[in-house]
Amino acid sequence: MEHIDLTIVWAGIIGFAVCAYVVMDGFDLGIGILFPIYSVGEERDQAMNSIAPVWDGNETWLVLGGGGLFAAFPLAYAIILPATYPLMIAMLLGLVFRGVAFEFRWRDPRHRPFWDMAFSLGSVVAALAQGITLGAILQGIHVQNDAYAGGWLDWLSPFSLLTGVAVVIGYALLGATWLIWRTEYRSQQRARHLALPLGVATLLALAAVSLATPFLAYDYWRRWFTMPGVLLTAQVPLLVLICSAAFFWGLKRGYERLPFLMALALFLLGFIGLGISIFPYAVPRAVTIWDAAAPYQSQLFMLVGSVVIIPTIIAYTGWAYWVFRGKAGTHGYH
Repeated sequence: MEHIDLTIVWAGIIGFAVCAYVVMDGFDLGIGILFPIYSVGEERDQAMNSIAPVWDGNETWLVLGGGGLFAAFPLAYAIILPATYPLMIAMLLGLVFRGVAFEFRWRDPRHRPFWDMAFSLGSVVAALAQGITLGAILQGIHVQNDAYAGGWLDWLSPFSLLTGVAVVIGYALLGATWLIWRTEYRSQQRARHLALPLGVATLLALAAVSLATPFLAYDYWRRWFTMPGVLLTAQVPLLVLICSAAFFWGLKRGYERLPFLMALALFLLGFIGLGISIFPYAVPRAVTIWDAAAPYQSQLFMLVGSVVIIPTIIAYTGWAYWVFRGKAGTHGYH
């Protein structure tokens, strides 16, 4: 074990946890974003039931990603969190409101319009906060003496707002394609009608963010456009084009699963692109993962627990999705 760079291993674990959260919780946040478009009654009930058994398990990965960052890269945690406090507070409040709405909209039918609004607004706020946080990290954080040295609103910029809107649109696409797969009748038809414009909007947003990112810093430009690295990085936009073509083809042919899988693939490719841009930094252009890493013995101790915990999370998550694999009705699964 002494010859293994545990810092790289932990960067991979946290990257996996964050990616798992984005692709798994993204579609249920997307359903909340689309919720006002759905008709009151059967359509909303079916949409809500499609994620009711799995939404809370999806958020396990957020806890693992945040907790892992704190434990494995405490310096990065201590810099990023103060730089994004308003966004973190907004995201957590959004997740709280939507979580409460899951329970109360059924048990308090007199105030269901209020809980529907809480579910939708909480989803939009959480998604927007996550996207803006991504933009804030990419554009750079002011660091002095291994501490955040910026102001309360340094995260706010045209680029961070662009990434925020892009994530909201992308999550909405995931939500629409999930509903194509897991619902039927009017709910499914509405999702099909939404998926096409959302697919186009997601690709435009992805292109806008991708084109803007290299202009933030020369490091980003060098990683994407200089030889010989461009021979590798060029495969990412090529795969995006292939997945996009498969997405629209599957949508046109009336497939139920393929559009969702291709939407997930687009998010995965976006995450890979993000990794290419920022590696090996934990805080871009300020702190590398090795600078931010916890002591070796601490990383080793946590790794032992992770070897048990992560497969357990994957197992019970997979079991939950298998048990509730059918179409969601207005009163449950069938």
